[in-house]
Amino acid sequence: MTSPVMLDDAAVAAALPWGDLIAAVEAAVTDPDGSAPPRTVHTVPVPDGTDASLLMKPGWITGEVIGVKVVTVFPDNGTIDRPTIQAGFLLFDGRHGALIGCCAANELTTRRTAAASAAAASRLARDDVRRLLIIGTGALAPMAARAHAHVRPYDRIDVWGRRPEKAAELVEVLRADGLPAEVCADLAGGVAAADVISTSTGSHEPLVRGSQVRPGTHVDLVGAFNAAMRESDDALVGTASVFVDTRSDAVLAGDLAAPIAAGVIAADDIRADLAELIGGAHPGRSDDEEITVFKSVGLALEDVAAARLAFGVVDGDVSAS
Repeated sequence: MTSPVMLDDAAVAAALPWGDLIAAVEAAVTDPDGSAPPRTVHTVPVPDGTDASLLMKPGWITGEVIGVKVVTVFPDNGTIDRPTIQAGFLLFDGRHGALIGCCAANELTTRRTAAASAAAASRLARDDVRRLLIIGTGALAPMAARAHAHVRPYDRIDVWGRRPEKAAELVEVLRADGLPAEVCADLAGGVAAADVISTSTGSHEPLVRGSQVRPGTHVDLVGAFNAAMRESDDALVGTASVFVDTRSDAVLAGDLAAPIAAGVIAADDIRADLAELIGGAHPGRSDDEEITVFKSVGLALEDVAAARLAFGVVDGDVSAS
């Protein structure tokens, strides 16, 4: 029996180039043999701090692979320069249950999340977009910039953060990648000027307001994953055509749960989920004036797709790990 493989974040990053990863995510979420049961979320008390969250997300492709990701979310970690979100992933053989390998899943998570957003943006963002706004400066923010830039060309990528020094640091990272990044000092102005907006924050108050978003904009909402968190207001969601990665989980996040509770929209107003969008059941953007929103909370099949690629699993066999 082959011994399980352990991959660190550097190995995961090297195994997940954007083109291959986006294609892998698209294939997995539309695979008829793929399954992703609802995630479980637990609140974990933190002495002298904000309560943490523990999330468990299983998924499998029948007869091929089974995976589960365990995630911790410690909201106060940003104040001590530690990642807010940390994770590990286990991948098993789907035929006999043997452990293929495990990996630290922070890199896997940020990359697959950005890849899913890019897959959606390739169908929802206008073809002529030129200006991208990244809201947030955490681990997901540079991934979002890189993934969005893979599917659309940008003349300018603005970066806004609550701490200007962190925004400046991220700008330098993106410039080192050859991306045209600039610090955004005025959030409202940045929102109004953007063609595509991608948010990845822990905000509990709206950052992207419908009154500031111009027609034709695509908004990628990633950070708010529970009912108490929000990155958009009711005006944006009520005006936009709303798409999600998965209906069952996305409607529980504040960006949709709040406007649904207020009667601004109904769950049935969601145009399509990611599988329907990728599979062609919905055509995506209808015209250049439409405002589109993609609300993402993470889908276990995205993790399975990334892990399958990282461990080199092809048709159920480990070929490259």
